[in-house]
Amino acid sequence: MRKIALLAGGFGTRLSEETTIRPKPMVEIGGRPIMWHIMKIYAHYGYKDFVVIGGYKVEYIRDYFLNYRSRASDFTIDLKSGDVDWLEAIGEDWRVTIVDTGHDTLTGGRLLRARHLLEGGRFGLTYGDGVSNVDIPAVVAAHEAAGAWCTLTAVTQPGRYGALRIDEDGGRVQGFREKGAADGGLINGGFFVCEPELLDLIDGDHTTFEAEPMERLIERGKLASYHHDGFWQSMDSLRDKHLLEELWANGAPWKVW
Repeated sequence: MRKIALLAGGFGTRLSEETTIRPKPMVEIGGRPIMWHIMKIYAHYGYKDFVVIGGYKVEYIRDYFLNYRSRASDFTIDLKSGDVDWLEAIGEDWRVTIVDTGHDTLTGGRLLRARHLLEGGRFGLTYGDGVSNVDIPAVVAAHEAAGAWCTLTAVTQPGRYGALRIDEDGGRVQGFREKGAADGGLINGGFFVCEPELLDLIDGDHTTFEAEPMERLIERGKLASYHHDGFWQSMDSLRDKHLLEELWANGAPWKVW
């Protein structure tokens, strides 16, 4: 994969206690934005070229990365000249591109607006609010073996999500269905591997990535899955944030780096 795209433009309405002042991917776990944790997971496996697909409060994301070194490092500054002497410059060996895809654009439209940054080859894609100890190279290997245009990571999570119907022979995704809180079926956990052909299946700004493009992939037999039975957790509510904070304080099962 050449680049890793992170969807970071939504409103995060179920986490409004935090997202009135910042986009959800910038809500902090252990003093760092959850998006930083996701990027650390990818960087651990050697994927360090990121495209952050922003929208809502994208300026917060821009400011964070523009000032990343000054936030993390000790320095001496000459207030008259503006010269900075970095006593211990701390940073990451990442390349981060931040693109504003509009305030009201839906997930598929956001991806389409970032097409010029992604269509040069295979790319990774995930949401800016979920962490996991998923083996990224294993997802890539499953994608290559399936000959798919898109491979998603299927995880187990009870409650409120739409479950997947997966062909047990080959792992092809056959469809989606609603599920109840007691249903322990597999769900879409993000951490996608994508081919640029996927972008041709998105109509425009008002396309939800998880709707028409996914259905079109299924119709073509080009949507595959990788079953991850390890840790995965999204941050959709204040309760989720508190859970992740507690897990971080006790070793963080997603901390593969």
